[in-house]
Amino acid sequence: MSLLNSLPENSGIIICGHGSRAKIAEEEFSLLATGLRARFPNLEVEYGFLEYSSPNIHMALDRLIAKGITNIYAVPGMLFSATHAQNDIPSVLITYMQKNPALTIKYGKELGLHDEMIMAFQHRIMEAVNLVEMPKPGDLYDTMLVVVGRGTSVALANAEVTKLTRIVAENMGFGWCETVYSGVTFPSVGRGLEMALKLGFKKIVVAPYFLFSGKLIGRIHAYIDKVAVDHPDVSFHVADYLRDQSHVINTFIERIEETVSQPAVNDGLMEKFQSRLAAGEVTVHHHHAEFQPEVEVDSEAHASNHEHGHKHSHDHGHDHSHAYGHSHQKDEGHSHSGHGHSHAPYRHIAHPHGPRTMIDENVCCCFMSQFPQAVVDEERALRLALGKQVVDQIPQCKVK
Repeated sequence: MSLLNSLPENSGIIICGHGSRAKIAEEEFSLLATGLRARFPNLEVEYGFLEYSSPNIHMALDRLIAKGITNIYAVPGMLFSATHAQNDIPSVLITYMQKNPALTIKYGKELGLHDEMIMAFQHRIMEAVNLVEMPKPGDLYDTMLVVVGRGTSVALANAEVTKLTRIVAENMGFGWCETVYSGVTFPSVGRGLEMALKLGFKKIVVAPYFLFSGKLIGRIHAYIDKVAVDHPDVSFHVADYLRDQSHVINTFIERIEETVSQPAVNDGLMEKFQSRLAAGEVTVHHHHAEFQPEVEVDSEAHASNHEHGHKHSHDHGHDHSHAYGHSHQKDEGHSHSGHGHSHAPYRHIAHPHGPRTMIDENVCCCFMSQFPQAVVDEERALRLALGKQVVDQIPQCKVK
């Protein structure tokens, strides 16, 4: 029997996510809580976001307290342990506990490369190639696997995606495998696919390792469509993202159980954050996830003002550093100019197969400002030679 069935009545669960401008990602994240409630109907389960989406983490914690919950187990709803899981969520939880001394919050691990997550990913890949059972050796030797990770400035998180690629490729017997990223590291999706095609495989499975949909999923599909037009002799099969698949829910249950049974693990994310906090390596900032909504914003006006396309109630005029946690400032009237954040410096920003290949296209303006001018000039000259449009100035992120 699961440990979660024997928790005291004052116990509750919160799943902490980052949040997204895409409404579908917000809705699909909520399905994780729905899945846990279905498994444990007597357990109070809430979810909250760091930014962009509602409810924010503080709102979700308020809901638990309102139900008489004083003992909370929090887990990051994230695939790997990068800055948000390591710094931002612990900072929010610590701030909240400081304001509510009667409350106890224990923080668990990210999903990681749990066996159940690998099974979930393999299931999506099998769906993409119309398999109902794991392939036999030789069945996929003519097929190449390209795994798309989120991409981050945290090298270890990027390495975990590469590790996942190798595990799945060996488990399923692909002829070759590559890892590409939709974020700030290398190789980028477009450049990675272009290089992968040079290997000569005529059947390629592209598998995004993402929990939910959103702008990045749309961008990945756009890259695949573009490459497919130029290579009509290659058959592309695109796997679905993970969502609330049963194996994913199983992983969340195990991560919560680990937090319950070992609430003071010395190498846990919360403990690591507190150690770095004591050493002065990070600071606790006021987070966007702490503030309560003051007014309900009209969804159409909200989408127009914020280019989000969805409705939520929280303050968004803010600034944050991904290296040391978010720092958010309230903004009257819920308006902002630009997307109001900055990223930690990325030392591979000029990698020939990385973010520079997205200059003037999809790269975040925070990273655009990190490119040496010589790199920008080179990429724009190349784009002009290929007959592509260039942007005269590097966009600057603005904070109101």
